[in-house]
Formats: sequence, structure tokens, C-alpha cells
Amino acid sequence: MGSLAESASGIATLPARAAILRAPGSNLSMSTTEPTTLLLFLAATLIGSYVQSVAGFAMGMIIIAVTVGGGLLPVPVITAVVSLLSLVNIVLALRGHGHHLQRRLFRWMAAGMLPAIVAGVWLLEHLDARAQWVLELLLGVFIVAGSLSMMVRPHPRPTLSPSWACFAAGFSGGLLGGMFSASGPVMGWFNYRQPLTVAEIRTTLLASFALTTTFRTVVVGAAGGLTVEVWLMFGVGLPLVLLGTWAGRRFPPPVSEMTLKRLAFALLILMGCWSIARALSVGLG
Repeated sequence: MGSLAESASGIATLPARAAILRAPGSNLSMSTTEPTTLLLFLAATLIGSYVQSVAGFAMGMIIIAVTVGGGLLPVPVITAVVSLLSLVNIVLALRGHGHHLQRRLFRWMAAGMLPAIVAGVWLLEHLDARAQWVLELLLGVFIVAGSLSMMVRPHPRPTLSPSWACFAAGFSGGLLGGMFSASGPVMGWFNYRQPLTVAEIRTTLLASFALTTTFRTVVVGAAGGLTVEVWLMFGVGLPLVLLGTWAGRRFPPPVSEMTLKRLAFALLILMGCWSIARALSVGLG
């Protein structure tokens, strides 16, 4: 692929338009500081993959919060990249744990996810073409609200949720996954409420992420959204995902899992607030 500098230069010369059309005259465009863009993206990818390997989710939110909150990359581009990177991370994390899957829970969540992912991708396309500041505002609100919800561990139910609740959770997670390639807040909260072992919860959660990212990638690819820019960002980010996933398994953090989550989500809340302020300054300025 060439040197790191060549990769950064390649990213800079690629068109800022994704296959999903961007509104003319937008102020929310890719940063012209190419080395900074690349380094921040790589740092966010490494940290996000490590946290996801340890905690089970958060990689997508971390990468998106850093790159979009900093005005480095357009939302359609980075969400497509995150879907590809997340899929690699999830497959690695799931390896050898498939027998822990709670199949009934997963089937009903999947039934809700699939149509919602299509709707979420359509909403992303619609807002990106017509009201980018609204899209970034919604993303900021999602990051803040999602981070707050995941800082509190829900109390487990006495029994598994009924089928309609699984479907509703899957639909909500699929909608957010389709829009922002990050269904963790909804799916994580819902799965951790189930009276299951930690292994069953994590495996079922990761399986739902695998379905979301795979189907979203198919939908985006069918619409022409897997551009050269997306594949280049995926190529330079993939080694960091592998490294972060390996490090998460080999070198667990010296703090508790909950402390790690709270540190990560505190940073995400700050990034989300920044995205909200930035979007409002564009939309109301």
C-alpha cells in the first residue's frame, strides 16, 4: 500500500463526496490537515478496537465521535469504514464462542434489525444530501445519550424478554446501526438486562453486531457507497483493529471493565457535546 505518508496523501486527494450525494456548499467537509486526519483516525481505531475487545462494544462510537466530531471525515464515509472494521473485530472476538449464542433472543432481534437497517441507511442518505448539520446534530445527541445509558449497568430481568421486546430492540438498534453504524447503546443495554451469563450476553451482542455490520455493508455497497476512499481508510485501519483486538485479549486493562467503560464514555460525552455545538453553529450561524 506504500508508506504512511503516501497513504495520507492518497486520502487527501480523494474526492470528499461519498457515493451518497453531499449538499453543495456544505461547511461539514473533510479536513485539509491530511496527516492529522490519518493519525487521529488510526488512534481512534486502535483505542476503539481495544475497548471493544475488552468490553464488547464501543469501537464504532469512538471512531465516529473522533472523526466526525473533529470535522475530519463525512458521516457516510466514516460509517461505511466503521462497518467494515467492526466486522473484522467482531469475527475475531466471536471466534470459539459461538456455542454461547442465545438463539431465541438473536432470532427475534435479527427480525427487527434487517428492515430497520435499510431505513437507517435511507435516513442517512436523505439528511446528508439535504441537511448535514441536522445529521451531525443527531449524531452528537446519539453519542451523548448512548454514552450516558451505557455508563449505568441495567438490572437483569427475572426472565428473558418477550419476543415483541426483542423485535423492538432489534429494530431500534438496526435503525441506529443503519444511520451511524453504531447500535451498541441500544443493543448493549437490552442484552445486559437479560438473565444470562456474561459469555452468553457478549456472544449474542457480538452476533447482533455482526449481522448489523454485514447487512449494512451490503445495503451501502448496493447503493454505490463503498468508494475508493472507504476502502483506503479500511486498509490503513485494519492493522490497528487487529492490534487492538489482540492487545485487549492479551493485556487486559489494570482497571475494572466498568471503570474502563466510564472513562471511554466520559470522553465520548465530551466529543458528542462538541459535535452538537459544532452542528448548531453551522445550522444556526
